[in-house]
Amino acid sequence: MTTLIVLAVLVVFALFLAARTVRIIPQARAGVVERLGRYQRTLGPGLAIVIPFIDKVRPLIDLREQVVTFPPQPVITSDNVSVQIDTVIYFTITDPRAASYEIANPLQGIEQLTVTTLRNIVGALTLEEALTGRERVNSELRVVLDERTGRWGIRVNGVELKAIDPPSSIQEAMEKQMRAERDRRAAILTAEGVKQSQILTAEGEKTSAVLRAEGEKTAAVLRAEGEAQAIDTVFTAIHKGDPDGPLLSYQYLQMLPQIAQGDANKVWVIPSEFTRALESLGGALGGPESPRAPQAPKQVEPPAGG
Repeated sequence: MTTLIVLAVLVVFALFLAARTVRIIPQARAGVVERLGRYQRTLGPGLAIVIPFIDKVRPLIDLREQVVTFPPQPVITSDNVSVQIDTVIYFTITDPRAASYEIANPLQGIEQLTVTTLRNIVGALTLEEALTGRERVNSELRVVLDERTGRWGIRVNGVELKAIDPPSSIQEAMEKQMRAERDRRAAILTAEGVKQSQILTAEGEKTSAVLRAEGEKTAAVLRAEGEAQAIDTVFTAIHKGDPDGPLLSYQYLQMLPQIAQGDANKVWVIPSEFTRALESLGGALGGPESPRAPQAPKQVEPPAGG
C-alpha cells in the first residue's frame, strides 16, 4: 500500500514537473522567460522547454493589432471653446521585452500620452479647424504617439477622432448658421433660376419677333410682287386688246354704282368724265351727239337703294 502511494506521488510529481518544463505558446503570442528574476529570453509560437523552478514564464503577450477606445476628454480650442473628444487607438506590440520592462501599464501610458498630445494639437486650432481638419489632427497625433511609444516596444498604427462634441449652445449656433447658409444658397439658386428663365424667355420673344417680322416682310414682298405682276398682266392685256373709247366708257359707267355704295354716302359727285363717257357711248350706238356737259362736277342725290 505504501509503495502504491509513493508511486502515485511520483507520477503526480512527474506530471507537474513536465507541465513546468514543457510550454506551448499559441500563434501570435509571446512569452517572456525570467531566470532567477532576470530576463533570459522570449518564447515564440510553438513548443518550448524551460527549466522548472528556475525559469519563470510571464503572462503571454498578445502580438495582434489591438483597438482601444478612450473615454471623452475635455479639450479647449484656441477660440476658447471646450469640446469633448473621443479617440480610438490602433497599436501593435512589436517588442515583448520592452513592453514588459519599459512601462508598467502600457494602456494607461498610451491613454495619458494621447490626452496630453491631443490637448496640445487641438489647443492650437479653432473649433472650425478642429471639426474640418480631423485628418490633420489624426496624422499629427499618430506621429507623436508612435515616436513616444517606440521605446516601449509598441507601434501605433492609427489614431482616429471618433467624435468631437462642442457644447449644446455652440451646436445650436452652428445649426442656425448652417440653416442660414442653406437658405442663402437656396435663395441664390432660385434667383439664378428666375434670371435664367427670364433670359431664355426674352431670347425666345426676340427670336419670335424677328421671325415674325421676317415673315411679314417676306409676305409683303410677295404681295407687292403679286400685285405688280397683276398690274403688269392687266396692262399687257389692255394694250394687246387695243380697247377703243366706247369700251372704256362702258366700263367706266359700270364702276359708278360701286362708287356710290355705302350707308355713309349721302351725296356723291359726278365727275366731268361721266358726260364724256355718255357721249362716247351714244356715238358708239349711233345716236345723236349729246351736247357737251359742263366741266364743273355736279352734286346729285344718290338713288334710294344706294
